[in-house]
Amino acid sequence: MQSEELQRLTASEPLSLEQEHAMQHSWREDADKCTFIVLDAQQWRAQPGSAEEGCMVGDVNLFLTDPGDPTVAEIEVMIAEPSCRGRGLGTEAVLMMMAYGVSKLGLTRFEAKIGQGNEASLRLFQKLHFAQVAVSDIFQEVTLHLTVSEPERQWLLEQTCHVAEKPYRASAAEPH
Repeated sequence: MQSEELQRLTASEPLSLEQEHAMQHSWREDADKCTFIVLDAQQWRAQPGSAEEGCMVGDVNLFLTDPGDPTVAEIEVMIAEPSCRGRGLGTEAVLMMMAYGVSKLGLTRFEAKIGQGNEASLRLFQKLHFAQVAVSDIFQEVTLHLTVSEPERQWLLEQTCHVAEKPYRASAAEPH
């Protein structure tokens, strides 16, 4: 998170390595957060035996933001590695996280908050059927929503039917 461009695109502050580790630890322990790490499978296949960490290019997150309504979550995605942007990794990661949220967590509504200047993310979420519901000039942010109707749920599950959930450590040695 030292990249100024990445900070601008994600509305983030620079973090030290210790701060990043503390944040990741809190996310792992908090029941209201869910994170998938995005790996570059092409890179992993090209370097057999390489560590997963060397193939990490971003993450996708769910935040259960309304304690009174556990069916609503905020979703965000970051492809931090510039050479991996524009290859569909963000779209695939968001689809997989949404399918997980719908099928495993019972989510029925997603919200995305995106910086007004982040055209790539705005296009990504609009392509996935999110609709703009608000613009905050103060925060320079666009809010988009998606309510998961039954046809929307079926479409989402069709988009991710190739995905198989596997135990983490049992499958860590092979890219998918």
